Amino acid sequence: MLPTATHIQAALEGADGALQGMGPGALFINMSTILPQETDLIAQRLAERGMRMLDSPVGRSAMEAQRGTLLILASGSAQDKARARDALLCMGNQVIDCGEVGGGSRVKVVNNFMGISLNALTAEALTLAEASGLSVELALEVMRGTIAGLGHMNITYPNKVLRGDLSAGFQVDLAHKDLGLALELAARSRACVPMGSAAFQSYTAARAQGRGGQDYSAIYPVMRSLSGLPEALPYQVDTPVEADPFGAAAR
Repeated sequence: MLPTATHIQAALEGADGALQGMGPGALFINMSTILPQETDLIAQRLAERGMRMLDSPVGRSAMEAQRGTLLILASGSAQDKARARDALLCMGNQVIDCGEVGGGSRVKVVNNFMGISLNALTAEALTLAEASGLSVELALEVMRGTIAGLGHMNITYPNKVLRGDLSAGFQVDLAHKDLGLALELAARSRACVPMGSAAFQSYTAARAQGRGGQDYSAIYPVMRSLSGLPEALPYQVDTPVEADPFGAAAR
């Protein structure tokens, strides 16, 4: 998995690129998060050489990647999906059929749009709790018992930033890039996404503070600093470090 379409192009077509060892009938599997039109262009270039492409980005986190329980978003021909299935299941425990090439890229951008935007909202909610006089522990206890706490409140924050761990599971730079892709897709689709646009500014602020290489939950201390709250990490929170809501998903 590579950060951008430019990196993919270099890996394929560079002096020592993969195309040097690929012949007609070869199947290239792209698992990176890029724009749908970039996916389509790569597929077209491969087709001109008699090669096939499977567009298969992934969902879930670095923890699931380590465990081999990623969600695979496979798009391409039925024949190519069947051909690649065993290889894909070495990395994930669930493969969703996303239609033809480009479908995987589209749904991945949309999925990341929601997850990355919700991360920014989570940071703001915890910051608001503290700024208004509440403890972060109380805010967590309440919100993790309601619909507000699904995902980031239960897993991302207790396992990363609230423990003082800002090592990148998913970098601020990549969150900024992926949210930018979603906003570009929204502009092309004439979709109104004001909350996503606002979230993008939060990641821009994090990068301006030199946090681009940190975990994307690092926007929480960014929101704290912008709100005049002192640095107070890590917090002592009661949560299973190995929480994994996807481990039991069927193949």
